[in-house]
Amino acid sequence: MTLSRDDIVRGALCMWQPQDGPRVMVDTVLLSAFAHIRKGENVLELGSATGAVTLLLALRFPEAGRISGVEIQPDLVELAKRNAGENGLSGRVSYVCGDLRNIADFYPPETMDVVVTNPPYHEIGRNRRSAAESSATARQEVCCSLEDVLRCSKRLLRNKGRLYMVFLADRTAELFSALSGMRLEPKRIRFVHHRPGAFASVVLVEAVRAAGKGLFVEPPFFLYGENGEETEDMKNAYAPGGAGCR
Repeated sequence: MTLSRDDIVRGALCMWQPQDGPRVMVDTVLLSAFAHIRKGENVLELGSATGAVTLLLALRFPEAGRISGVEIQPDLVELAKRNAGENGLSGRVSYVCGDLRNIADFYPPETMDVVVTNPPYHEIGRNRRSAAESSATARQEVCCSLEDVLRCSKRLLRNKGRLYMVFLADRTAELFSALSGMRLEPKRIRFVHHRPGAFASVVLVEAVRAAGKGLFVEPPFFLYGENGEETEDMKNAYAPGGAGCR
């Protein structure tokens, strides 16, 4: 596996990533900026790859409790551990190599306050499969489906625990149906657009386990303005100590 060592979020982190495999994208940063972690809360990321989201959460929320990640690909788990160590965060984050469909082998039920995930976006057969197996695993429902991810989240979360995720905007209806079916009630959403006038590309969602009805739709998040320059929202998302997407 050929690696690169890259500055992430304006140099807040320096991370090893596979050249041909899952890499830190804008969606990764937006998810970590959208999530909110309270003091002492335990957090688990499903599909933690090389550790970017967990490490960004550790930077943004220094008073959070235990921050963990589970990832099915052993080589990515080793990179995540290496990244945590080299960024001075190995004492605050940890990683497990495992299949989230067998999450009971690693974590007891209802032990997490927060779950975060950037799940595979594409169903098998709807898009051409990625040439690199590690990319296919991260981006397409090769090893787990949307329902698998949500079922795992429900098992892990305490009542009123929160799920934060980013997903394709054109699968929002499917996502909401699946969330409600798992009693994970969508409470806050924000659609992300490349620029004003463009269709939304992804949606950021906060859902709460066993919560009542009621949804807050936040203003659209634009990556770039009409002039092509980064918006203030985008700048905030890339500032680890800033307001993020909230």
